[in-house]
Amino acid sequence: MTDPNPDLISAGNIAKELGVSDAKVKKAIKDLGLLPAAKRGVCSFYDRDAVARIKETVR
Repeated sequence: MTDPNPDLISAGNIAKELGVSDAKVKKAIKDLGLLPAAKRGVCSFYDRDAVARIKETVR
């Protein structure tokens, strides 16, 4: 499946990019109260600002 927008990234791909587990990313998303910028089916996609916030939380 391709991303709906190339600037958006799924939680799984954020985890790969940051080198952390999916669970850590999902916990950070929940703790930060982040909402997805887009959804495709059950998959949520986040923008680069969200990735930066998640990176600060999991490191």
